[in-house]
Amino acid sequence: MELLRNYAQLMTRRQLFSRSASTMLGAAALSTVMNSSGSAKPQAALAAAGNDGVLNGTHFPAKAKRVIYLFQNGGPSQMDLFDYHPSYPKLHKTELPAEIRMGQRLTGMTSGQKNFPVAAPIFKFAQHGKSGAWFSDLLPHHTKIADDIAIIKSVHTEAVNHDPACTYIQTGQQLPGRPAIGAWLSYGIGTDSENLPAYVVLISIGTSKANMQPLYSRMWGSGFLPSVHQGVRFRGGKDPVLYLSNPDGVDGEDRRNMLDATAAMNQIAADAFGDPEINTRIAQYEMAYRMQTSVPELMDVSKEPASTFELYGEDAKKPGTFAANCLLARRMAERGVRCIQLFHRGWDQHGDLPRDLRAQCKDVDQSSAALILDLKNRGMLDDTLVVWGGEFGRTIYSQGAISETNYGRDHHGRCFTMWMAGGGIKPGITYGQTDDYSYNITENPVHIHDLNATILHCLGVQHDRLTYKFQGLDQRLTGVDRKVNVVKGVLA
Repeated sequence: MELLRNYAQLMTRRQLFSRSASTMLGAAALSTVMNSSGSAKPQAALAAAGNDGVLNGTHFPAKAKRVIYLFQNGGPSQMDLFDYHPSYPKLHKTELPAEIRMGQRLTGMTSGQKNFPVAAPIFKFAQHGKSGAWFSDLLPHHTKIADDIAIIKSVHTEAVNHDPACTYIQTGQQLPGRPAIGAWLSYGIGTDSENLPAYVVLISIGTSKANMQPLYSRMWGSGFLPSVHQGVRFRGGKDPVLYLSNPDGVDGEDRRNMLDATAAMNQIAADAFGDPEINTRIAQYEMAYRMQTSVPELMDVSKEPASTFELYGEDAKKPGTFAANCLLARRMAERGVRCIQLFHRGWDQHGDLPRDLRAQCKDVDQSSAALILDLKNRGMLDDTLVVWGGEFGRTIYSQGAISETNYGRDHHGRCFTMWMAGGGIKPGITYGQTDDYSYNITENPVHIHDLNATILHCLGVQHDRLTYKFQGLDQRLTGVDRKVNVVKGVLA
């Protein structure tokens, strides 16, 4: 019914414009996504969508121009990395008290366990920087950015399984079909780049390949928003973007002629039907043409100085690694991409956690810290928001057998740790607290909707005013079913 209503509205406009000029509608529609040179221009969608009080494409002056989201898919263990409590050693192998569990919903992996023995982290913790932030010895490079990041120990979610939890934190709903955060940003405030998409996704595979969860393209999809806002996945290797290269026997002039002819036919259809997806198609074809030049230049890191690879590590020379993707994220940020999202898989340690967690941290520790230091050295951290974290955390109790050197952990949504840095974020702080078991939040809870509202706030967007009418509701990234608050305690 939504499509029929939109079509009826478009038909009314077409009938109106056709009385004055038969071609006016097509030109007006196309001008919303194209400028005179045929290139995509920033979308003033906050205004176009009827969101009032817009200031230069945002609701208020933004602290950040872009966001780099380092998503650790699988659920990093907060108590083995960030959330230190001196009570851990004395609790080792004791039964998790019923009053701490409080009837928590369990996953199918541990619902049949008769006992829930506490597995104290075997890693050493120390405080670092003027902030005194706690890090385990698995994150030696993070200690260099202790005073640049805000560590949030009290993030929570209702989801306890990977797919709904990832979908929830990315789109605001556990059910699929909603736009991802990058699509919302593209729709709301567009892009500063004419030659690259507003929303780019990079995926790396962790060294720890056990229990790697699948990732579905809906995690960066546009949902009910126009498809021009969906994320574009870049891959490591010869062809970073599928179907971008010309086929054998086709040169640049041939491609240009084909696009011009296709655009003319699409414009006829746009004039006749007023379907916004036709204009999306025209804009995407043009973007793909420009990307044939911009993407090879972006992906070529051969001119980066040796100091870059000393900072990010030698893995940054290997396409598809997390380190290489962090370096590409910085290069995309320099070129005006609005939202750059890195997915690093392999954090689901139900067993052999000490071994696999070491491998995962080795993948991401140096390059995550390097990205912050690199942006800072280039004067870009002040207007670049960086977010690091997964879809949930892990349980303090062991899944399966426990020993002095080995244990596993199940999914845990009641509390987990993420960190933020850069534009709009107060550096060198720890926000929120958990109990002695890192099981329940005791201070300053941050729901994932609150987290997303804070991300939008840093980019100048008021979360409850960035909406899109769908199925009779003004839909938004932060949902419509609970009170949502920007986390002011982490704002600069």
